[in-house]
Amino acid sequence: MLIRRSITDPTDLAYYLCFGPAGTQDEDLIRIAGTRWAVEECFQTANTEVGLDHYQVRRYDAWYRHITLVLCAHAYLAVTAAHAKKGAPNPMTISFPSPSARSAVCWHT
Repeated sequence: MLIRRSITDPTDLAYYLCFGPAGTQDEDLIRIAGTRWAVEECFQTANTEVGLDHYQVRRYDAWYRHITLVLCAHAYLAVTAAHAKKGAPNPMTISFPSPSARSAVCWHT
């Protein structure tokens, strides 16, 4: 069993019952429990930001489409937020020069 203590509130404890092969190192159990926590946080964020939990299961293909679109939207938002935190320019507003040669003809008069 692992017990995680909150940094901000030392009385807040989370308990993890861990199963693994005999001889598993404590560091491995701690790393895996931390990974699980990160995955749970991602699902919670997807529930609140992009509506992961807003579906009614009627048919598998409809559920599969919904989950796929929601997770793609969540991935896009996560990448966009990561770029924004780093101060990188918005990838949607970056313009790149065209690799093709410009025409000497102007179509706008």
